[in-house]
Amino acid sequence: MSTTDDPLAWAREYTPVLQSLGDEHEDDEPLDGYTIGLATHMEAVSGCLVEALNRAGAEVLFTASEPQSTHGDVVEYLDAQPGITAYVWEGMTDEEFDAAQHELLEQEPDFLLDDGCELISKCVADHPEVAETVLGGGEQTTAGITRAEAMDEEGVLEFPVYGVNDTPMKHYFDNVHGTGESALVNVSITTNTVITGETVVVAGYGYCGRGIARKARGMGAQTVVTEVEPRKALEAHMDGHRVMSMDEAAEIGDIFITSTGTRDVIRREHFEKMADGAQLANAGHFDVEIDLDGLEAYAETVTEPKEGITRYTTPDGRHLNLLADGRLVNLTGPASEGHPAEIIDTTHAMMFVTAYDLLTRDHGLGPGLYAIPDRLDRDVAERKLDTLDIDIDAVTEAQEQYADDWRHEDSAF
Repeated sequence: MSTTDDPLAWAREYTPVLQSLGDEHEDDEPLDGYTIGLATHMEAVSGCLVEALNRAGAEVLFTASEPQSTHGDVVEYLDAQPGITAYVWEGMTDEEFDAAQHELLEQEPDFLLDDGCELISKCVADHPEVAETVLGGGEQTTAGITRAEAMDEEGVLEFPVYGVNDTPMKHYFDNVHGTGESALVNVSITTNTVITGETVVVAGYGYCGRGIARKARGMGAQTVVTEVEPRKALEAHMDGHRVMSMDEAAEIGDIFITSTGTRDVIRREHFEKMADGAQLANAGHFDVEIDLDGLEAYAETVTEPKEGITRYTTPDGRHLNLLADGRLVNLTGPASEGHPAEIIDTTHAMMFVTAYDLLTRDHGLGPGLYAIPDRLDRDVAERKLDTLDIDIDAVTEAQEQYADDWRHEDSAF
C-alpha cells in the first residue's frame, strides 16, 4: 500500500508513544470484548488513536467533536478496517453532527473517550438507559472538563470519568505547545500575513492562552493578555505580557485570539473600537467565545475575501476579519491539521491509558469525575522520553530516606 492509500502513514511516524502502546497490547488484546465510543477531531493523528485502541482488541465507534475539522480520507480509511465504524463524514452539517453522535450512543458503547464532553453529556441527558451500562469515560479538553465538573456537582454523572485534560502531560505539552503553536501557525497560513511586530491580544491565560502568548512573543509580536481571574492576570504580568481589559485591548490589538472556555469574550462594544483590518480568531473548543450574532448585527456587509476569512464591514467602513467562522482556528481553517503530531501523540496516549486502566483494573470507583492517577501520567512521560532517547536520573536510596524522614536528624543544621 502506498502512503497515498494510507492517510495515517505519515502520522504513525510521529506518534511513537501511541505506536508503543499498540505494539505492547496487540498480542494479548486486553480490550477485547469492549466497545469504545470516541468523539474527537478526526484527522490523521486521531486516526492513530482509533487504530491503537483497535489493535488492543477494542471495537471502536468514532465520531467528530467538531463538524468542520474532519478529514474525509482518514474517516474512509478507518471505516474500512475490521472492528472500526465511523459515525462522521467530511462536510457534515451541525444537525448531522448532532444526529451522528446520538446514533453512536444508540449502539450502547461500554466506554466513552470524549472531546468537549460531547458524548458524555448527550449520553447522560438523552440516553439514560445507555448511561447506566457505561463502565467509564475520559475527557481531554478544558471546555469538556468544565462541563463534566458541572455534571459532577449536579450529581448526574452515571459512571466514573478520568479528567485527562488536567494531567501534567496534557497541560504542559498539548495545551501550551500544541494549541500555542498550531493556533498561530494557522492564523498566519489562513491570512498569509506576519505575526512579527503585530499586537496580539490573547483572551484567557490558562494553559492554552499562556502557550499562545508565549509563542506569539517568541515570533516577535507585542503581546497583551486579558483575564477575569486575578491570579492568572498577575501571572501573565510577571511573565512579561501587558495585561488589561478587553475594552482597552480592543483599541490597540491587531490580532485577537480567544482561549477561555466561556462565551461572548469579544462583544459588540469591542468590535466598535477595533482598528481597520483587525483579525479575530478562536482557539477555544466551542464557537461562542466571539459574539458572532453581535458581529453579524453590527456589520453592514459580509464578504469572503479569501477562503477561511469572513470580512465584516462596519458602518464606518472598517474591515474586521473573522477566521474559520469563529471555530477552532487550528483545526477548522482551510489548511488546518490541528496540533503537531508529536504533541497530540502524548494526549491521545493519555486517552488510551485511561480506557485501559478503567476497563482492566477494578478500582471500585463510583460515578463522578476523577483525577487521572499519577502513575499513568508518569508512564506516558517515560514512554515519551524513551522515544526521544533521553535518560534521566533515578532517586537514590539515601534520597528516598531523606524524603521520608521529617526530622532530618542527620542534617548539618
